[in-house]
Amino acid sequence: MAETRCALVVGGRGFLGGFMVAALRRRGWRVRVLARPQGRRMDADEVPGDLTRMLAEDDWAQALDGVSVVVNAAGILREEGRQTFVDVHERAPLALAHACAARAIRFVQVSALGHPEDGGFIASKHRFDAALLAMPIEAIVLRPSVVYSLRGSYGGTSLLRALAAFPWRMLLPGDGHWTFQPLCAEDLGEVVAVACERGPRGVYAVGCEHPLALRDYQSNWRRWLQIPGHGAWRMPLLLVRAQVALGQWLGRGPVNRTIWNMLLRGNRTEAGAHQRVRDTFGVRVRALDEVLQSEPSQMQDRWAAQLYFLAPWLKWSVVLVWLGSGVVGLVTPASGIEAMAQGSALAGLSPVLLARATALLDIGLGLGLALARRPRGVVLAMLICALAYLLAFGVAKPALLLDPLGGLLKNVVLIPALALLWVLADRR
Repeated sequence: MAETRCALVVGGRGFLGGFMVAALRRRGWRVRVLARPQGRRMDADEVPGDLTRMLAEDDWAQALDGVSVVVNAAGILREEGRQTFVDVHERAPLALAHACAARAIRFVQVSALGHPEDGGFIASKHRFDAALLAMPIEAIVLRPSVVYSLRGSYGGTSLLRALAAFPWRMLLPGDGHWTFQPLCAEDLGEVVAVACERGPRGVYAVGCEHPLALRDYQSNWRRWLQIPGHGAWRMPLLLVRAQVALGQWLGRGPVNRTIWNMLLRGNRTEAGAHQRVRDTFGVRVRALDEVLQSEPSQMQDRWAAQLYFLAPWLKWSVVLVWLGSGVVGLVTPASGIEAMAQGSALAGLSPVLLARATALLDIGLGLGLALARRPRGVVLAMLICALAYLLAFGVAKPALLLDPLGGLLKNVVLIPALALLWVLADRR
């Protein structure tokens, strides 16, 4: 393999894109990754770019310099702000494809298996797939089913792993009879890497050979994770639909209406698709049980799965504590505050004004944690405040540490809980 060959991977910093980048490098490619700067220093293998702004062919000139193949693995499950399905899935990739056609650059599109009727995510992906294949360009479109990895999880696959790892019994939507053809991200990465080198143009559905029901998928993961307990707690479909609707309305969470529709319909390839992928690219997409048997699970895998539901529980408990503390600080009579501060160093520090100010701070931080999409800064501020409250009030009035209800002493537990929340805030 010539060392000078270079691949541009759009979406290479995403969960799936990382496996594609690794597979390309194993095959001797020099890889360049399109990434949004977002105020940080770019790595040596990164090219600055933003799909919401690269909507014209000329916008891609710098990124394509010296590139012989492009992999487009970018995608969004829901629209947010400037990121729309039309721009991210259609207009920007179409501009990129025109730029590739003008330079005779091969194009590998990582799309998604499904039906356009399932929602805007699939519909926009498939519209671009059709436009790409109508162009005079060497193009391959890959449409994978549900993708997982033993080395981590993201979005919906994190949720499925957490449902499988629920205490005593796994949680299962309905009877879990819906089928799909899951494949591991490592196999998908290999297919993408080979597609960069060879294969006739066209659409290839990618999945394991035989469809697997959701309940069997979950059972396999539970055994691999070594979680004790058999059987399942079946969640009524009415409750599941309500949760899907709530997630759609809030614009958050790993499951939206499109994903739910894809599950209900069954995310399956057409007959012969598995063999076609193997014949064309020389990669055998393995079955789930074979992949799970290839490597043992570790304690970190169980932690990640079982912390999935505990993380939001911890977050909203902290929100409730901070808002409640703030409200109490605002409604407590001034006479009560002054009586509590009497005889301590706090008495000379305008205790009423101090109590009202810290109450407003607590409410602000509580609301900040509830609303922030990237809450690490808020959690760090809470951690500093909790430590300051413990030290300042503990020194100014040590008797507060002996409160039989442990009002101040509970900060000793709250501080490591906030530290844990700071770590979990980065989960996906």
